[in-house]
Amino acid sequence: MDELERLKLERLIGELKSKRGRGTELVTIYIPAGRPIADVLNTLWYEYSTASNIKDRTTRHHVLDALSAIINRLKLFRKTPPNGLVIFAGYIAGDVPGREKMEIHLIEPPERLKIWLYRCDSRFHTEILEDMIRIREAYGLIVLDRNEAAFGILKGKSLEVVEEITSGIPGKHRAGGQSARRFERIIEQLAHEFYKRIGEYANKIFLEIPELKGIIVGGPGPSKYEFVKGDYLHYTLKEKILGVFDVGYSGESGIYELTERAKDLLKDVQYIREKEVVNEFLYNLARDTGLAIYGEEEVRRALEMGAVRILLLSENLKKIRVFFQCKMCQYEGRKSIIEDQVNDLKCPKCKSEVEIIDKKMLIEELANLAEMSGTEVVLVSNETSEGRELYKTFGGIAAILRYRISRT
Repeated sequence: MDELERLKLERLIGELKSKRGRGTELVTIYIPAGRPIADVLNTLWYEYSTASNIKDRTTRHHVLDALSAIINRLKLFRKTPPNGLVIFAGYIAGDVPGREKMEIHLIEPPERLKIWLYRCDSRFHTEILEDMIRIREAYGLIVLDRNEAAFGILKGKSLEVVEEITSGIPGKHRAGGQSARRFERIIEQLAHEFYKRIGEYANKIFLEIPELKGIIVGGPGPSKYEFVKGDYLHYTLKEKILGVFDVGYSGESGIYELTERAKDLLKDVQYIREKEVVNEFLYNLARDTGLAIYGEEEVRRALEMGAVRILLLSENLKKIRVFFQCKMCQYEGRKSIIEDQVNDLKCPKCKSEVEIIDKKMLIEELANLAEMSGTEVVLVSNETSEGRELYKTFGGIAAILRYRISRT
């Protein structure tokens, strides 16, 4: 499942989760892969018959309508899609009572569906789909010295610092002779106890992550090597250590520095890829190489020329691309707008009402344009400072070019 498809499904799930029915009249159906459509239709006809006995007239009418719509759609299928099928249907409650609107959504899940589910409720049940698009691979990060330690989890596009602890070990002792040696033995024992605490915290945090792919350790001094060589980590976690790196800090700042130092190990993680691409864009922009551009119109023109090497799109970009025709003068046009503005759209020539011919997410439309010229598309989240800068400063649309182009 590519990032664009994941984003579209995430947004649809978000919309479905926000919808509510007047009563228990929103229908959720999960059809497992391989189940014959005829069997599904027989089951739904039985549910239709059962729903005819619902006492509340409005609820009965809405459930029967939803089931009829689902049955009619399923009749168009010769067989169940390879991964199964998920259906959400029902009357969505509006702001004004009595103005419910019927909606139906058919989704082929990104993974093979193994269960059957039929549910009537006041909400849609999206939990199974949510679990399918959840990013599973995760990396554990530990930075430490003898004074403090921090623990982080890098997963997909997010980096979370989950815990910081301190040791309370005193600084260097100035006394000489036996006092100094005794003090050093005490310090070593305290360090050993602190490493044990670090291991306990690491075991508690990382053993709870079944999809943990690896652990990376860092720190400013030799403590990280003492920790890794000792028996402080659970053996299953110790086997997952991918590398040990020198970093300048041992607290939260060290976690962020560690991801930079270990980026070759983490090159396939989306968080690292995002930061690298946005930084490459900023580098070209700051040095005025002519290979960095931003803004929808300029990027669109470069895409149409086939000049874009990497297209950067913020996941926060909420605009849609609307294709319309004027009802009066028949003028055909297209425009990027916020979805709430669709009903206010007028013909730019005669100011008359327009008919919406088609609309799609602006991200999807630009990504499709990029695909035609073999351009790499990177969807950038707001999880990193670089991602937030791309959205706030550059409008969420930018590009790194293959070659310079003339500015219009």
